[in-house]
Amino acid sequence: MEITIVQAVLIGLWTAFCFSGMLLGIYTNRCIILSFGVGLILNDMPTALAMGALAELAYMGFGVGAGGTVPPNPIGPGIFGTLMAITSKGNITPEAALALSTPIAVAIQFAQTFAYTACAGTPESAKKAILAGNFKKFKVSANTTIVLFAVIGFALGFGGAISMDTIIKLVDYIPPLLLNGLTVAGKMLPAIGFAMILSVMGKKELVPFVLLGYVCASYLKLPVIGIAIVGTIFALIDYYREPKVVEVVAEGGKQDDWI
Repeated sequence: MEITIVQAVLIGLWTAFCFSGMLLGIYTNRCIILSFGVGLILNDMPTALAMGALAELAYMGFGVGAGGTVPPNPIGPGIFGTLMAITSKGNITPEAALALSTPIAVAIQFAQTFAYTACAGTPESAKKAILAGNFKKFKVSANTTIVLFAVIGFALGFGGAISMDTIIKLVDYIPPLLLNGLTVAGKMLPAIGFAMILSVMGKKELVPFVLLGYVCASYLKLPVIGIAIVGTIFALIDYYREPKVVEVVAEGGKQDDWI
């Protein structure tokens, strides 16, 4: 599949919106959101959503930066991985695309770190501008980081879309045995992601629920929706069993409304 210039520009604009949107707290820089936009632009929603869902499972764990570590950026699988899966005409599975896009995700994180470093002084500059009453300089300083993220995002999305034909040709040189190994590795990444979540959030009180989910999936063969419903039931039971906090007002502590 060939990507036109118009589609490449649209992918660049979508990447710019998603990458800069993370600074506004709207969680656009997620694998499933990024993949959805690429699938909509390239008119292949099934492949895009399959890639986005697979990557989201893995990057829910990769997004948890333990200590001072910096996790891979979701643009790797969300944009580049989805482009690989769609433009390769089925030669690259979503699992293989997830594994192939992981080094790109790590490299993109360096670009994000560079943007944060370059704009490290903007908060202080914005503070000085607002104290001096210079609102024009304040707007520029306050929005510099967002604009820089948008520029980097557009360059990544547009560059990835334009160069995807070359990338696919390079992937074709990978031996089938190695490509199959990457597919297996891609299937393992979601499990690694969940393991990273459990290593950070796991508590002994939650172990029974983890085992219950494993039994539901492996032995009872429940679909994901069924397992989610079971989890919701136990969450509601735990919520309604919590003791209600009753506020006790000491005698003479009440005040009249007029005070």
